[in-house]
Amino acid sequence: MSMGRRNDLSDIALKGILYLVAWAALILLLAPTLIVLIVSFTDSYSLRFPPQGFSTRWYVALLKAFTLHFAAWNSFLVASMTTLLCVVMGTAASLAIARSTSKTARCLDALFMSPLILPGLAFGLSALIFFSELGVPVSMTTLVIGHTVVCVPYVIRTTSSALMQLPPALLESAASLGASRAHALRRITLPLIAPGIAAGAFIAFMSSFDNTAVSLFLRDARTDMLPIRMWQDLESKLDVTIAALSSVLVIVTLVMMVVMEKLTGISRRIRG
Repeated sequence: MSMGRRNDLSDIALKGILYLVAWAALILLLAPTLIVLIVSFTDSYSLRFPPQGFSTRWYVALLKAFTLHFAAWNSFLVASMTTLLCVVMGTAASLAIARSTSKTARCLDALFMSPLILPGLAFGLSALIFFSELGVPVSMTTLVIGHTVVCVPYVIRTTSSALMQLPPALLESAASLGASRAHALRRITLPLIAPGIAAGAFIAFMSSFDNTAVSLFLRDARTDMLPIRMWQDLESKLDVTIAALSSVLVIVTLVMMVVMEKLTGISRRIRG
């Protein structure tokens, strides 16, 4: 057998293995979600697959689950405030380091990205100890601070990607025409990188809303968070209402992802 034919067979085998691994990963990711969607329509009082019958009773019950409403509202408030802080801080950081080639800028970039590789539980426990040493009780404020630290890298990454795609000639032309740096920032840079900022804000919001590790350490009874409330309800009583709520969250997230992809090209900016 010739060397060229042997290489072709090796390439085909490698592609076949990669396809199998990709499909296996896709099935493992989608199957649990599909099971939850199906189970949420069961007419029984327990989580059982396949369901013995189908009903929308648990979606009706979800409308009266006021403890879940309270936790969802807290999660929404924390995620909204976190997103606002992440947009302001992340955009400012990106403007400072995105186009710089200095060692200081590279070190700062690595520092800002470090929360992405730091285990969430480790950071949550460290943050709790830090606030305790300062004498600051856990509250909505500590939650927002903790969530901002772990979510701001998303805004920095997408905004930096947008800045790297910005033609330098535009700013040079604006400067040659007498525009100040502040005017060029307001009229040229920010409008052009707005899709990148929006993509980062969306990821930061979803990451904060779904965060469990940090919320577990920095919350109190008044700041009950939705992911933790869902987890506790499943541990204590396997409430089918949680399956209905999970289905709603999945559908809403998918719709928002499609909208953001159409508006900002979020997948392309994450890769960038």
